[in-house]
Amino acid sequence: MHGIRFCALGLLILCFSCDSAYADVYPSKSIRLIVPFAPGGGNDTVARAVAQQMSQSLGQAVVVDNKPGAGGVLGADLASKAQADGYTLFLGGVGSLAVNPQVMSKIPYDALKDFSPIILLATAPSVVAVNVNSPFKSIQEMTAFAKQNPGKLNYASNGNGSSAQIATVIYESMAGVDLVHIPYKGLAPALSDLLAGQVQLMFSSTVAILPHIQAGKLRALAITSAKRSPLLPNIPTLAESGLPGYEAGSWYGLLAPAGTPNDVITRLNQDASKALSQPKVKDSLVTEGAEVVGGGPQDFARHIRIEYARIGKLLKEGRLQVN
Repeated sequence: MHGIRFCALGLLILCFSCDSAYADVYPSKSIRLIVPFAPGGGNDTVARAVAQQMSQSLGQAVVVDNKPGAGGVLGADLASKAQADGYTLFLGGVGSLAVNPQVMSKIPYDALKDFSPIILLATAPSVVAVNVNSPFKSIQEMTAFAKQNPGKLNYASNGNGSSAQIATVIYESMAGVDLVHIPYKGLAPALSDLLAGQVQLMFSSTVAILPHIQAGKLRALAITSAKRSPLLPNIPTLAESGLPGYEAGSWYGLLAPAGTPNDVITRLNQDASKALSQPKVKDSLVTEGAEVVGGGPQDFARHIRIEYARIGKLLKEGRLQVN
């Protein structure tokens, strides 16, 4: 009996030693960071800014791999089924982790069980924007037209279940209007059609749309945060524009497949935190409208649960219907 106990204890110690040894040599090769949207959008911007700095501190390249499709489901599915060894990471957000799992009948992953949260990188409000040639100069004008002409205005998003669509759906519900949704495979092609006048409006991540507003190609009507953005101080919030209590936005977090060793999760959190503290990364995100968050894996896990519950409440109340 004593011999059996000794062997069991030895095996336990060996497991802990192997885990520690693995962390000591990690990473020994490049790391793949799956972004579930096309290049050029807010997700891609945040991922590349952080990946570049993490590559330096980790001593191995963190390679961004864009896998757009199905509103973020394709990339999330690939990441959830990857080997849990720390060499495949995932950039998740409200669409892939809180919306899609609750509105799609057949989704190939479990958002709350198939990932190990690492860190909440940043949050960003959305901006309601129209082409510079649009007749609308304010949300009030756009809302008035939409009420008189249901189904006449179309809006772009970077996919079904994306934060852009969620922000628009909440606006439709609170304003009592009916818009036509045109989903794209990523923010970049959606913005391209907005710039070309092929679609009439868009609730877009500030990270991606601000340069076009500053260049005078798009007109900002409102911002979705509770307070005005210091980058767009003259643009009112939707709450100020006749929709009190309105608030929505994007968030970007780093995750690994469930089962990734805790020591590796801790190492990645430390390196991601270090990246966020670098002036180059922080300034690049802040100047594009994103706010750096940071924190530990448990903080991010809590954030995901809260967002999941918030979206679920909207669905049960019938305020949110994602087509």
